[in-house]
Amino acid sequence: MAIRRKLTIKYFVEPDPAALARRAACHFVEMVSEASEANGRARIAVSGGSTPKAAFELLVKPGQACLQRMPWEDLELFWVDERTVPPDHPESNYRMTREALLDHVPLNSQQVHRMEGELPPEEAAARYESDLRNTFRLEGAELPRFDLISLGMGDDGHTASLFPHTAALHEMNRLVTANQVPQKDTWRITLTWPVINHARSVFFLIAGAEKAERVHEVFTGPRDPERLPSQLIWPTSGILTLFLDKAAAVLLPATNGEGCGVLERER
Repeated sequence: MAIRRKLTIKYFVEPDPAALARRAACHFVEMVSEASEANGRARIAVSGGSTPKAAFELLVKPGQACLQRMPWEDLELFWVDERTVPPDHPESNYRMTREALLDHVPLNSQQVHRMEGELPPEEAAARYESDLRNTFRLEGAELPRFDLISLGMGDDGHTASLFPHTAALHEMNRLVTANQVPQKDTWRITLTWPVINHARSVFFLIAGAEKAERVHEVFTGPRDPERLPSQLIWPTSGILTLFLDKAAAVLLPATNGEGCGVLERER
């Protein structure tokens, strides 16, 4: 008999993108602080996009309490995925994070683990997997245990660089893979979904009315991860968190008075 796996999706709805960025920044600080207190370090993987950028900029804004509360010395920063471009390229996820965050905080080079998008894709993926294995001291088929992974979701239902109908959706043995994305006519480097699901905490950060229909379909509709790769995100913890603005959440069930809702999924 197949074992049914349950997932509790907790979603928090903010009135606009600015409030969503504040919520994300606070969550970032809270989770890093918790991991630091528990383990003496916090290993997190971040995604690109305009909403994460706004959250990072809040973290370093003068006068923000978040900046003083963040245990920067205990933070190790990784990336969920990267475009196959040099680190100074306008489309680089690393460049966005560097300009919005890293240039303004006391992190040294040993604390920052970037994907080398300027290398041939397979080589970049292999080097990043090696970095993960060394950093997390993994053995055999062991998976890294990130304290926090931040994800976005595209209009097509992709997350990380797990695009619909691409080979990376079927990769179960690698930690990092090079994924050819025909619909973008490019390659991407991405953590695989088993690695994402093994994290202690995983959250989606989603904004915009153009995402509303896809949000509803991914999180409440029939399971079809080949077409909607975000449905592959089913953390082993049994809990998935969504932070959304009102426009993106408009088709989800109504939240309570504190802007929080809960969905229960089973497969």
